[in-house]
Amino acid sequence: MHDDDYFLARAVELATRGSEAGEGGPFGAVIVRDGKIIAEGWNRVVASHDPTAHAEIGAIRAACIESGHFHLPGCTLYASSEPCPMCLSAAYWARIGRIVFANSRAEAAAIGFCDDELYSELNRHFNERSIVMEHRPLAGSLAPLEHWSGNPARIAY
Repeated sequence: MHDDDYFLARAVELATRGSEAGEGGPFGAVIVRDGKIIAEGWNRVVASHDPTAHAEIGAIRAACIESGHFHLPGCTLYASSEPCPMCLSAAYWARIGRIVFANSRAEAAAIGFCDDELYSELNRHFNERSIVMEHRPLAGSLAPLEHWSGNPARIAY
């Protein structure tokens, strides 16, 4: 068995375990560095009452704790299904180098997990989105940004 298949099978196993336990949707994720699993996650949206408790997010959080850093270069994220926009963004923020997934967005959409609308929303200007967004510049609101930018001890991410 190819390593990718092994790690994907583990992600699918986690998806099955979590969903059968009623913790959330049928999604699992594994993060691997140097051929070793450093973190795992499964969807816990229902169990945690948290819409951000996706498998990939859980795995990324656990991997960052395990590695002691907020970036995960050299890591591969294995996901039972193609990551949603939130999870894909988190993978980019974490600087994950590679994502391998088993099921496509279309396959997830076929059972009710359709991310197409969200992908489309993200491409719209903020004032054209379905959630009302207003840009209200406020006196002094730039101060925290300027303070952080001028801090030589800041940790860029």
